[in-house]
Amino acid sequence: MESQVRGGTRWKRFAVVMVPCVAVTAGMGVALAQGALAASFSVSGQSFKVTADRLDGTGFSQYGALDEGYTLKGEKTAHPVAVSAFKSAKITNMCQSVVTPGIPGLGSVSLTLKAGGGDTPVSAQNLYIDVADLQADATFHGIDIGVAAKDASKGPGMKGGNEQANPYGFAQQADSATLTKVKQTAWATTAGTFKLSGLKMSLSAGVKECY
Repeated sequence: MESQVRGGTRWKRFAVVMVPCVAVTAGMGVALAQGALAASFSVSGQSFKVTADRLDGTGFSQYGALDEGYTLKGEKTAHPVAVSAFKSAKITNMCQSVVTPGIPGLGSVSLTLKAGGGDTPVSAQNLYIDVADLQADATFHGIDIGVAAKDASKGPGMKGGNEQANPYGFAQQADSATLTKVKQTAWATTAGTFKLSGLKMSLSAGVKECY
């Protein structure tokens, strides 16, 4: 009986997390590809992985924060993150994946989004990435290290919303930044506009992550 309850809970978790992702992605795909919508990517209680061959950003700032949210049981949760913010960014060959484990009869199920793999990269305005782990080769131009988060004027400003950050806490900023061979784990991504050229979405059984 206990395993049935757990199985039911996990299936509900799958349905709540994965089905809206499919529906929303299908419904927004054309508009996002045309750059017509603001976008927000987050999964309740789960981090997700992102890779990119290259990210070219202007107006960069980075500061520490707590990303607040709720689990599917309604329990409040918070995760320490480094918020990387760009006034504008172009991303080449982007992949984003999230895995939901323990689905009865299926095991793990993976949702993968890919875009910017052709001649036209993904483009974003006022982009915020709440990063838990980052691996990349990075080059910064016009960098200032050790400014207060509220004084990081080169970037788009502090995000606000569910983010809890000390405006007087440590931050860094730069006129521009180039990251290559990007691998990161994130809790949320938001943008004023997100143009996903060549958007492809797949939903598959098993663990199929971007890295």
